[in-house]
Amino acid sequence: MSRLAPVVIDNGTGFTKMGFAGNNDPSFIQPTVIATRDGGSSSSGAPSVPSKPSFLNSSASSNLASKRGVEDLDFFIGDEAVANSKTYALNYPIRHGQIENWDHMERYWEQSIFKYLRCEPEDHSFLLTEPPLNPPENRENTAEIMFESFNVQGLYIAVQAVLALAASWTSSKVSEQTLTGTVIDSGDGVTHVIPVAEGYVIGSSIKSVPIAGRDLTSFVQNLLRERGENMIPAEDSLTVAQRIKEQYSYVCPDIVKEFKKYDQEGDKYFKKYEGVHSVTGKPYTVDVGFERFLAPEIFFNPEIASSDYLTPLPEVVDTVVQTSPIDVRRGLYKNIVLSGGSTMFENFAKRLQRDIKRIADTRIKRSEALSGGRMQSTPMEVNVISHKKQRYAVWFGGSLLASTGEFHSYCHTKAEYDEVGPSIARHNRVFGTLG
Repeated sequence: MSRLAPVVIDNGTGFTKMGFAGNNDPSFIQPTVIATRDGGSSSSGAPSVPSKPSFLNSSASSNLASKRGVEDLDFFIGDEAVANSKTYALNYPIRHGQIENWDHMERYWEQSIFKYLRCEPEDHSFLLTEPPLNPPENRENTAEIMFESFNVQGLYIAVQAVLALAASWTSSKVSEQTLTGTVIDSGDGVTHVIPVAEGYVIGSSIKSVPIAGRDLTSFVQNLLRERGENMIPAEDSLTVAQRIKEQYSYVCPDIVKEFKKYDQEGDKYFKKYEGVHSVTGKPYTVDVGFERFLAPEIFFNPEIASSDYLTPLPEVVDTVVQTSPIDVRRGLYKNIVLSGGSTMFENFAKRLQRDIKRIADTRIKRSEALSGGRMQSTPMEVNVISHKKQRYAVWFGGSLLASTGEFHSYCHTKAEYDEVGPSIARHNRVFGTLG
C-alpha cells in the first residue's frame, strides 16, 4: 500500500512553515499568531457560529468541536489573524521558541491541517519540530494533541538544530554529510547557538542570544524616528522598518570605515524607500542611510542598541565550542551552519567566519607564547556555511528526513500511543535518547 507524503510543520516564534515531505519549499509560511474573540481560552460567552465551516468535516475536527464547543471555530490564524486584528484579539502561542498556550496552539494546528494543508491527519504521518532543551512535558502535550485530537497516523518530533545541519548538505562548501557542527539559528524571536555531535545536541553548552529579527526591526524603527523621518505614518512605522531591514541591510567588515564611505560618497550608498499609506493610500518616500549596516551590526556590536546585553555573537559561538567536549571542538569550528531569516544578510557568514577565526587564532598564539615556543598548534579551520535553503533550513531538513524510506519506522504510531500513552514521546528512535 502506498503511503501519502508525511506532513512537515515547523512552528517558530514568529512564523510557521508547513508543507509536505519531499518538497523543496514549504506550502505555506504564516505568522504564528491566532485571532480569537475573547483573547483568552474558550469561554461560554464567545459568539456562536451557525454552521461548521466545510473545511472542518473530518472525524478529528468533530472531536475538537465536541471537546470545546462549536463556537470556538470562530477564529483566524496567520495572515488572516493579523488582517482581523481590529475586531479580534491577537494571541502568540509560542514565546522564545517554547509553546506557552496549548489551547491556542491546538487551534492553530487545527486550521493549519484542515484549512491550509487540506489533508486528513489520520492518513498522514507528521514531523513536528522542537527547540533545543524542550521540556519532555511539552513533547508529551504535543503527542497527546496530535494523537487524541487529530488521530494522526504517526508522529516524529525532531530537534530543529539537527534538521538545520541536514539542510546544509545542499551547500557546495560542505565536503562531507555530517551531523556534527554548530548551528546558529536566528529567527524572529530568539537566536540560539547549538553544538551538535553526531546528531546529539550538547545541551550543557547551548547559548541563547537575546537578539533576533524583531530586535533588529525595532532598532531600525528607533533610528528612523531619531533621525526625524516624519513622513512615515505612525501605523506603518514597524512595517516600514521591517521592509528596510529586509531589502537594504547588509553586514559591513568595519563599522568605522563604513561611516566614512557614507560621509564621502553618500549618493552611492543612501537609498530611498517608497511606501504607500495603509489608510489614505497616499505615496511617501523615506531616506535609508546608516541603518543599512547598523541593523545587523548589533549581532557583532550589541552595545550600539542596548546596554543590557554586550556579548558579540562571534564570542558566544567561540564559548559554545570551547565548553563542548575537547574531541569534537575541531568539528564544531569546521561546520558552523546558519539557519533562519535573521542570518540572511549579505556578508553575514563572511564577517562571522572572520571574527570567530580571529578569536580562535588569538587563543592559539597565547597558548604558544605561554609554552615558551615549545608547543606548536595546528591552525584551527573555521568554516561558516551559508546555503540556498538557509531561510527555511529547519523545515527543509524536516522535508529531507521525512521523505526517506526509513522515516515511518522512526515515527510513533497511534497503536503504540494507545498502548503506552503520552510518555512514548520522550523516546527518540533515531538517537535512542530519553527526554
